[in-house]
Amino acid sequence: MIRVGKRNSLTDVAGIKVGNAQDEEVISGVTVVLPDGPVTAAVDVRGGGPGTRDTDALDPTTLVEQVHGIVLSGGSAFGLEAAGGVMSFLAAQGRGFQIGDAVVPIVPSAVLFDLHNGGNKDWGEAPPYRQLAMQAVRDAAEDFALGNHGAGCGAVAGAIKGGLGTASARIEGGATVAALVAVNCYGSTTMTGSQAFWAWPFEQEGEFGGKPPEARVLSDLDYHYDGPADLGGNTTIAVVATDAVLTKAQAKRVAMMAHDGMARAIRPIHTLLDGDTVFALSTGQVPLVAPPLDVTKIGMLAADCLSRAIARGVYEAEAIKGLASYRDGLS
Repeated sequence: MIRVGKRNSLTDVAGIKVGNAQDEEVISGVTVVLPDGPVTAAVDVRGGGPGTRDTDALDPTTLVEQVHGIVLSGGSAFGLEAAGGVMSFLAAQGRGFQIGDAVVPIVPSAVLFDLHNGGNKDWGEAPPYRQLAMQAVRDAAEDFALGNHGAGCGAVAGAIKGGLGTASARIEGGATVAALVAVNCYGSTTMTGSQAFWAWPFEQEGEFGGKPPEARVLSDLDYHYDGPADLGGNTTIAVVATDAVLTKAQAKRVAMMAHDGMARAIRPIHTLLDGDTVFALSTGQVPLVAPPLDVTKIGMLAADCLSRAIARGVYEAEAIKGLASYRDGLS
């Protein structure tokens, strides 16, 4: 039997914490996923305009087997500085990949584009992302805010406000699987002419409003958003995690399968205007019994959790100047 985790959160995977920091004037922020120790990691990138750092190190054929943190950031390429802040924090604690007497924290990251959301991006020679990341990693905890927090601060989902979302699933007597996502997509998370989320079949316990679609909306599958089409101007970035024991290659497969959760929750997805990226983490606490079948189930649940987290991130988001939220349409 599969149930929602205690917090319905990425932190239902024991040994993982999450920290957020945002700048309300800039309308942008950073989310840090901080495991208690090194974890096995992989990544799969499917968007046409990605912004990433240290993702090549996650290839199953490379030397480094584990990472020490993951960063999701706003700011487009400016946000890649955020990982440096987390590296500095971890290095000061002696946490990292040991190379002789040197310690190098491995902190892959992905960024989303939020430079056109009305915030003050006139930061001169000092983008805020490194400092935001250091604040986020210091504040990492099991409980954290969703919606307009962290990397979800300046996120936009089609024609409405996007945000930070999370969801989890627990296999009774087995592994826990969870997802965390900053939803900043070109596509829509709701059905045309409806308040129903595309992810509605996967909803658990009313986590994003409990609004199933009316049959009539399914006959119109067009997409009517006429907003700006900036190349690389969007991007949904996510982390899925499990406490199951996975190799890098198995984690890669889980990341690949998790992308299906994006496809079920956002339409269109993986466009040239997005840099959609999914990281997969394994804390390695629950042994696999039947590896091919167990990895298949974990990948399936990772996709389900990611669909739910996407809808939840949009549901929890609040309006910003010039951009309505999902819940504004319910009033």
